[in-house]
Parts: sequence; C-alpha cells; structure tokens
Amino acid sequence: MSMPMIESSRPNLPGAAFRREDAWREAVRRRDRAFDGVFVFAVRTTGVYCRPSCASRPAKRENVSFFATGEAAERAGFRACKRCRPEKLGAPDPQVEAVRRACERIASAQEAPSLADLAARVGLSPFHFHRVFKKVTGVTPKAYAAEMQARRAADKLRTAETVTEAIYDAGFNSSSRFYETAAARLGMTPTAVRRGGKGAVIRFAIGQASLGAVLVAATEKGVCAIMLGDDPDALARALQDRFPRAELIGGDEKFERTVAEVVGLVEAPGQRLDLPLDIRGTAFQQRVWEALRAIPRGRTATYAEIAEAVGRPRAVRAVAQACAANPLAVAIPCHRVVRTDGDLSGYRWGVERKRKLLDLEAA
Repeated sequence: MSMPMIESSRPNLPGAAFRREDAWREAVRRRDRAFDGVFVFAVRTTGVYCRPSCASRPAKRENVSFFATGEAAERAGFRACKRCRPEKLGAPDPQVEAVRRACERIASAQEAPSLADLAARVGLSPFHFHRVFKKVTGVTPKAYAAEMQARRAADKLRTAETVTEAIYDAGFNSSSRFYETAAARLGMTPTAVRRGGKGAVIRFAIGQASLGAVLVAATEKGVCAIMLGDDPDALARALQDRFPRAELIGGDEKFERTVAEVVGLVEAPGQRLDLPLDIRGTAFQQRVWEALRAIPRGRTATYAEIAEAVGRPRAVRAVAQACAANPLAVAIPCHRVVRTDGDLSGYRWGVERKRKLLDLEAA
C-alpha cells in the first residue's frame, strides 16, 4: 500500500509544534481535499480566494494569505475562484449524498440490492456509481453490503433459536454462502457468536514495562489484544468485557515467552514483532490498521494522510475512531499518528505513553 506524504518536508520530531499556517501551506501544496472547509487561501496578485484542493497554478509564497472562512476573505476584498467555487463548500456534495442514500438502501434491504438497482435509485449509471461509491467509502458496494449483512447476522445470532434461522433472517439466501466467510467476518464461528463467545479459549498474561502494565491475550490464531495501563486488574476486567463469555485462562510457560516478546516491543517500539496476530475489526478499520503498519518507525503521519492512504480523504474523523479502536497497542502503531499541526491528539492508552513511545523510536 502506498503511503502518501509520510516522508514530507515537515519535521518528524515527536510532539513537534507546527504553526497552523505551515500546516495550511502544506495542505495547499498537496491540494489536500481533507482541508476543504477548514480554511481558504487568497492570492493578492489575482484577487481570488480558493479552497485548498484547487487545481490552479501555485502562487508565490509572499502573495498568499489564509482565512478561516470565505466570508472573511471576501471582507478582505477577495472574490471566489470560478474554478473550485469555494463559496459552495457548505452545499452538500452530490456524490456523497448519492452514496449516503445508497448506504441507507443497503442497510434497510433484507437482501443485498443489485448494483443496477442502487445506481438507478441515485440516478447514475452502474459503472459511474460503482466508481463514485468506492471513491467515497473506500470499498465497493458489494463489499459494503457484505459487511452490513455480517453485522445483521452477528446481531441475529445472539437472539435466534438456531444458526440457520439467524442466517436467513440476516438476508443470506443460502447457508453455504454465509459459512464461506463467516469466521473471517465475525471473528469466531457463528455458533460461538450465538453463545456470546462461549467456548472460545483465550490465553492471557500481564507483564511489566517502563510504561506500566502490559496485558497480552491470544487465541489459537494469534495475539488478539495488547493493552497498556497502570492497573493490571483493570486491564483484566477490560479483556473480560471485550470477550464476556469466552474462556479466559492464564498463560503457560510457552505463552510467557510471547508476553516477553511483546514487552520487548513496548520497550523498543521500532523493532519487528514476529508473532501471528488475530486482528478483528470492520473492513474500514482493517484498512486503517494496515496503513498504520506501513508507517516507517521513527516517523509520524497525520490522520488526514492516513485517510488519503485508505482512499477516503474526507474520513479523517473515522480514521481517528479506528485508531482509538485499535486492540493491539504498539503492534499496530497508532501512536505514530498525529494531528496536522503536530499535536499528539488523543491515545487510547494515554497521551503521555504516546509521547514516550515516540521518544523511544526517535532515539
């Protein structure tokens, strides 16, 4: 996966404070759509103001001014660019609106609607709709519909009398098609989901590192949780809340070696973890976590850059939420993601731990 703009001209020092204007200049330089609506820039020599993603020819640095809104630019005597129409930023994007309506249709349908049906409902050709949908969401309509079906199936499995009943209630018209991908999408077998995870065996143990307690848990597939904190008991309770009916057992001598390797990763976060991982999340979360693992050690990326890397430049907030949902601290390096202005922002395991992890990598 390509990782645009990770190796940028901005400093990669952990927690470096960047002036807002520098961040905005960088956004204009790369024509970043994620900043459309955040600010506008005006060019003195033309008397025009534009959105950050405008494709107009770059202006000299000394001729560029920045404004928080188009109204502020107009009060300063600038007029809106006729090419990028920044004054229309508040209007709904017709492509985003079309995709939103299609997503609502998919969510409410008992069976996955066809591509032709979805395209007709939003007034686009199937080919163009398919392209627009993937551009906005980062996945195809078929993949999105499959994800929605899997979520419905997970909900039905917890209340249905039988697995078969849940399968058909969720909109699957054959049990074989459901079982082909069930374990990958649900994180465990359908029967285990119906029983609230009962029967799944998860080994866990808690070690100590300079950043505090480190809980490591693993299924037969691989490490499924790495959690950091000050209170070992609180970490154990959090694991139990995540897998309420799974069988949680203490690790044996072999598993202690796994814990030692994870603790070693926390102490030296730039090294490679040669352990299998059992990563469970939505399709979008999986894409974000894959992008995080592509960030070179000792480097940082912004939430906007990650959104660009996964093909959804406007989904900056969703990227932040996926980072917050990361179940594998350090192994999936969400600590390497910062705000555009260089601020560390939040971190599931505490901002101070994020700062220390970045300091360790920088060293």
